[in-house]
Amino acid sequence: MGNEALLRNVTILLVAASVIALPFIFRQTESESEWSQDDPVLVIITPHNGAIRYEYGRAFSEWHAARYGQPVKVDWRILGGTSEIMRYLASELPSAFRGCWKRDGKHWPDGGASMILDRRFDSKRPPDSIAGDETAMAEWEKKSRLHKAFRAIDDPAAFTCKIDLFFGGGVYDHGKAYKQGLTVRPCAEEAFPAGLLVDRDGHDLIPRALEGETFRSDGFFGTALSTFGICYNSDRVTELGLERAPSKWKDLADPRYIGQIGIGDPTKSGSLTKAFEMIIHEQCTVAVKAAGFTDTQVSSFEKTIAQKRLSLGEMPAGVPKEYQDAVEDGWLRGIRLVQLISANARYFTDSSSKVPIDVSMGNAAAGLAIDFYGRFQSENSRAPDGSPRMLYVTPVGGSSISADPISLIRGAEHRELAVRFITFVLSTEGQKLWNYMPGTPGGPAKFALRRLPIRRDFYPSTNRLHQAAYEQHSKHTVDPLGDSAVNPYELAGLFTYRSRWTGRHFTVHRHLIRAMCLDAGDELRSAWRAIIENGGPSAHPEAMEAMGRMPDRPEPLQWKSAASVSKRHDSMDYMREWTLFFRENYREAERLAGSSRNGKGKEGL
Repeated sequence: MGNEALLRNVTILLVAASVIALPFIFRQTESESEWSQDDPVLVIITPHNGAIRYEYGRAFSEWHAARYGQPVKVDWRILGGTSEIMRYLASELPSAFRGCWKRDGKHWPDGGASMILDRRFDSKRPPDSIAGDETAMAEWEKKSRLHKAFRAIDDPAAFTCKIDLFFGGGVYDHGKAYKQGLTVRPCAEEAFPAGLLVDRDGHDLIPRALEGETFRSDGFFGTALSTFGICYNSDRVTELGLERAPSKWKDLADPRYIGQIGIGDPTKSGSLTKAFEMIIHEQCTVAVKAAGFTDTQVSSFEKTIAQKRLSLGEMPAGVPKEYQDAVEDGWLRGIRLVQLISANARYFTDSSSKVPIDVSMGNAAAGLAIDFYGRFQSENSRAPDGSPRMLYVTPVGGSSISADPISLIRGAEHRELAVRFITFVLSTEGQKLWNYMPGTPGGPAKFALRRLPIRRDFYPSTNRLHQAAYEQHSKHTVDPLGDSAVNPYELAGLFTYRSRWTGRHFTVHRHLIRAMCLDAGDELRSAWRAIIENGGPSAHPEAMEAMGRMPDRPEPLQWKSAASVSKRHDSMDYMREWTLFFRENYREAERLAGSSRNGKGKEGL
């Protein structure tokens, strides 16, 4: 063997050994050095990144040792995004309960897992549609008993998935987990230490809700606040010939961004699905305002609609049909805006943190981002002179303020320890980690997490006690939490979330965007490029019309039907139909654009 071959083989072996060793190296950095085998372990499933896991694992162990005499090892379980976590819990907990059920000698019916999670059985009485049908009534009662039996047990001795907490993700998934019985109420609010949720005068430190978004409920507690927006590379934006940086969602649909937008896969990330919902919701707001309705009227209409509890889309007396028409028109415009932004996509990634990294490196000009990923990467990718390589902006009036919750999982083996972790995360000590500078008193040890604390006393306030606390915190925070462009409690006043408009469409948005923009993505981008290269959108109205069509199979897709399509059809079936539909229409759009060259130039280029 020659020297070159020997050197090559040695190099390969060294690289392989390094790769094998990496998990162990990084595992050591997340361990608690003072922890011993006799000390407690807390198991947490999370989509959070390594920096958050390191800082909260370390700080909680120290906090617990100071108060309870023992450090804690946090055993982090990493599956991917929130969607993967939800699928795992929805599989593991019913499976564990199945073993419990069969150990008691009871018959486990076919489809038992789906019965457990099906919220139709929450009802105390069978649906009116089967009244008088004894066979159907008996079947409903059997399924209902299984459903309720699962929810009646929260004891790890009976069944458990061996995970204690679900930390991170979005309100939608945490709310769904609680409704499906996968998570449970950790304790009554009164059982938490004084000063955790409300101050001594009874003022909220962690509000229940703000501008239509839920921050805490019986089943989950928000720990940090998030907005959704745009990250961009200033140098790349200039290279593309754009006069200004993107500041609104619609800016990302500019044809000059073709092949330059980084986007995360909403079917893998609940947070990215929320970002897409913000784009669609904003267009509903635009349409409603264009129809002449004021914020006061909208609030009154929505209150009346909620009180009447009518079927989705039905309007009670006093609410004009034109109002509902505007909501539905805005929803459709929002879907089409998502489609155009996706037509500019460089890629769709499974990792929502990848986009800011690529933008900071110039591999993409701009992208959709969750604020903390954008700020975190902006902080960690500065040029040698300290200037940012990448910037993040929340579109004004384009994003609500969402909470990032924590929930207790049913059958937690370390329940008391889990409740202590929730207490720590919501406390002043835990909240400091989100935005304090590394090395400051009570701050992170290594990483500036660049997240927004949820506690009200980290921000300016007319409340004397909260203002005093803010003034102390502001000396140590990485971000200027009092800045109107950063302060979530100020930004919230610019965007009111109307859950009826888009909240019930959360799951179908995932499915629709997957079919429309990912599975038919090659055809979408090819059609969009043909339109741009042959004169632009205004030169090809027929092609744009073909590209923007909504599926008509297995039924016409509209605002009302979309909210409940999964109840009438199997999701795999309709997603396959939608993908074929979009591919056909995108090919038609490309043909129409390519067959009508008119020499008008390249609009927008």
